[in-house]
Amino acid sequence: MTQANPARSAEGRQMFENLKRAVRLSARLSDIGFDDLEGLRTAFSELIGRPVGERFMIIPPFSTDCGLNISVGSNVFINQGCHFMDLGGISIGDDVMIGPKVNLVSAGHPTDPTQRRNGIVKKPISIGNNVWIGAAATILPGVTIGDNAVVAAGAVVSRDVPADTIAAGVPARVLKRL
Repeated sequence: MTQANPARSAEGRQMFENLKRAVRLSARLSDIGFDDLEGLRTAFSELIGRPVGERFMIIPPFSTDCGLNISVGSNVFINQGCHFMDLGGISIGDDVMIGPKVNLVSAGHPTDPTQRRNGIVKKPISIGNNVWIGAAATILPGVTIGDNAVVAAGAVVSRDVPADTIAAGVPARVLKRL
């Protein structure tokens, strides 16, 4: 029997501690009433480990698997029921609107069946300025969404979305330029 790699198990323990923290803080944030905007901003700031601006708005419930790898620009709106898997990092620009039940997924498992249970593949998600992500869209690891882009409701985005375009479908594809 081989011994586990100590660095890997330390990383796994830290990931588990971050997950427990994120679940606890997400639940606390989700218990705050929508009429307490300052309380929501304070709770979200604690969850991501950095302040958000006074024009940041979120409608609970919200959940994440870490929180500490999320950065948010100014004047960002996150609608209810969103889940951000941020192990790979999630960067959200200014003036972004994120619809209800949106999933931002920056990590997954290797596709090779022999490696699938041996680790996590992390790739950052980058959302530009003035982006609108429609209800129940899913953004997958490694995707960049350019400035002024629109991602249609229900889209599954597995490739970059250029600036000034509308992307829709499963898998999402660019439908037109704005």
